[in-house]
Amino acid sequence: MSEPRLHSWSTVLMGSPIVLSLFTDDRDLAARVFRLIQRYEDALTVNRAVSQVMAVNHAAGLHPVKVSGAVYDLIRCAKAASMVNDSAFNLAIGPLVKLWRIGFQGSRVPGREEIAERLPLTRPAEVILNDHERSVFLARAGMEIDLGAIAKGYIADRVRDFLRQQGVEQALINLGGNVLALGSPQGAWSVGVKKPFAAADGLVGVVDVANKSVVTSGIYERWFEQDGKRWHHILDPRTGYPLDNDIESVTIVSDDSLDGDVWTTLIYGFGVEKGCAVLRQREDIDAIFITKNREVILSSQRQFRFTLLDDSYRISGCTA
Repeated sequence: MSEPRLHSWSTVLMGSPIVLSLFTDDRDLAARVFRLIQRYEDALTVNRAVSQVMAVNHAAGLHPVKVSGAVYDLIRCAKAASMVNDSAFNLAIGPLVKLWRIGFQGSRVPGREEIAERLPLTRPAEVILNDHERSVFLARAGMEIDLGAIAKGYIADRVRDFLRQQGVEQALINLGGNVLALGSPQGAWSVGVKKPFAAADGLVGVVDVANKSVVTSGIYERWFEQDGKRWHHILDPRTGYPLDNDIESVTIVSDDSLDGDVWTTLIYGFGVEKGCAVLRQREDIDAIFITKNREVILSSQRQFRFTLLDDSYRISGCTA
């Protein structure tokens, strides 16, 4: 009996290539998935004038804005991640993102005075939530929330839930690097881990997973060079400048893609040593660190199997 054939459909949404792979040639189902993603993008984006998130931003310093249950729950989750001690995740980072414009036309290194002016507008504690009204109020004029660091993971989880409702037991969802593996064909899905600053198809290794999310965040994804230095898009909310440590990328393996989005940023900000210490307390979250000195550090392999493909890197584990 022949192996079932994998069918794939692709489009561009959220500014990223989106790929859905199924073991059934169901073009109508793929179209429904893409429409679902589009609806969530319309609600969550800050890259167009009208969306629920932009309505909140436009009302900064003026009045609360009621939002849908899905948008409110996501904002509440993003605020909780932002309030973690020493968190590099910040849903209120919008004013700094727009100042640096990394990944967009006009990116530049801002002056220290410009950064100092915007830092007071990025305090997550000043994102005021009202659970009863399901409303969001930004306490200062000029504040902006940005859910770009968490939206893809949330949407990937909703796509997974939708596919399960349709009776799909095996699928691979790739939302521009947020990969969610449903089921386990021949034991596992294989997901590549990119080699930082290499060609698009350059891989450090492969992760084999079943019913898991694989999310990678790296300084190679969006960056520009000025005065001989690379400036990447992962900003430190404490300083307003790109985070500077030994990590080039962090890959999180977890049950939910939303957790992957949150934890890639948290763990990148913590660094290897603190990140490993935190992960020892979380059996549901695993990480793969790729460092600037060409080391692949595995927090554990409880939820995946990693195969190294580039022998210029060396593998090690988190030390106790």
